[in-house]
Amino acid sequence: MDSKKRKVVLTGGGTVGHVMLNKLLIPGLYNRDIEPVYIGSKKGIEKEIISATSIKYFNISSGKLRRYISMENAKDFFKVLKGILDARKILKREQPEFVFSKGGFVSVPVVLAAKSLNIPVYIHESDITPGLANKIASKFATRIFVTFKKTLDYLPDKKSEYLGPVIRDELKRGYSSIGYEITHFNPEKPIMLIMGGSLGSKSINQFVRNNLDALLDEWQIIHLCGHGNNESSLEREGYKQFEFVKRELSHLIRISDLIVGRSGSNAIYEFLLNEKPMILIPLPLSQSRGDQMENAQFFKEKGYAEVIQENELSLTKFRESASRIENNRGEIIARMKAFEGGFKPEDLVDRLLSKEEK
Repeated sequence: MDSKKRKVVLTGGGTVGHVMLNKLLIPGLYNRDIEPVYIGSKKGIEKEIISATSIKYFNISSGKLRRYISMENAKDFFKVLKGILDARKILKREQPEFVFSKGGFVSVPVVLAAKSLNIPVYIHESDITPGLANKIASKFATRIFVTFKKTLDYLPDKKSEYLGPVIRDELKRGYSSIGYEITHFNPEKPIMLIMGGSLGSKSINQFVRNNLDALLDEWQIIHLCGHGNNESSLEREGYKQFEFVKRELSHLIRISDLIVGRSGSNAIYEFLLNEKPMILIPLPLSQSRGDQMENAQFFKEKGYAEVIQENELSLTKFRESASRIENNRGEIIARMKAFEGGFKPEDLVDRLLSKEEK
């Protein structure tokens, strides 16, 4: 490969949300004759996702960043230092025009290494309040892009910019005919799409299965239950399980009247852009830093969603939430149609490159 080929380093990991935008940028970079290179952890989900592409992937040491006092912090401090040294070696060899970071623990050493080498750093924050990794990295960033306008309140004014949600055209190209062909559902009965994330949600899966007969009285159910969570003994008319879907998702969204799931920002904005009312069950504080709870509350205040906290999830509350959506469906969809904003991955690529070419 030509050593003078233009390159860009992408980084981020720990969750799907910290990787997917990076993955979406890859085709746009290739289309502009720029080679994307990824720096991630040795065992994180980012390695699995990026390995499915054709780009180079480099491992670095990465420690977990904690907001609380722990003896593990001392060990991880040295892991972060080693990660910075690892990243410096890679950046010196690859000589990227800039680094684009989506956050997560692994991104901090990369950002610090880039700053030490005077390589521009661009950061993207999806949630309302920045995660710890992006809070640290923002001090060294050239530019910070955000999904929620409210996030600008928590970041330096002069280098922060609102982009809105990423627009994935492929998710808006679903066909009802294909959706019904996949599910064999009745077009005359309402359809609920339940999503618990790529690994599934144990609590949401359990709620659905414990109340399946009652839910099927009113709904047909598409259940994305996560890898290894399929229960073949539960298969019946009006209930279709998938561990995971890819190309089918746009068609399943198209035929759905209601979407139920967690409240990661990427997913809920996709539901909004597809004008699908939703019931959100955010990750509790025991499993997160509270970002999903903030996202869900924001969407509730905007009138896009109903919210049920996981510890309050019951059939009664669920039915009440679904009923409120049905009674106000027209108003909810009208508010969704009025939403303006968002960007396509290729547009962000153009923006990043134009900043570097100035």
